[in-house]
Amino acid sequence: MSSLLSNYMQMEQQLKQLQSELDKLQNDDRLKAELEFKEKLEALMREFDKSAADVIALLNPKPAAQTSAAAPASGGTRRKRKLKIYKNPHTGEVVETRGGNQKTLKAWKDEHGPDAVESWLVRVEE
Repeated sequence: MSSLLSNYMQMEQQLKQLQSELDKLQNDDRLKAELEFKEKLEALMREFDKSAADVIALLNPKPAAQTSAAAPASGGTRRKRKLKIYKNPHTGEVVETRGGNQKTLKAWKDEHGPDAVESWLVRVEE
């Protein structure tokens, strides 16, 4: 039963932390500018009856068929892994990794279990 309570308290702490980060973001002028841009772009797309794919095709200097055909020809290069950012709620330590074989992340998984550590995922970036 105590593990359930511990899990609840841990999630509650994570929720407070995420809410705090969300509040900070909502007051960020850069986010406000991006949201305003997105709203105006979506309104413009509705006005001209265009989809996101239409806009991308319009702005992309190379036709889509050329880009997809060129990628395999480059030979042997694979797509870059996504950057995953974890934050340990117990210590506040942050780990950024593109692979699962990161020393600190492995230690956390050994100590707290893989499911708990995956719940500490803050965000994923390209």
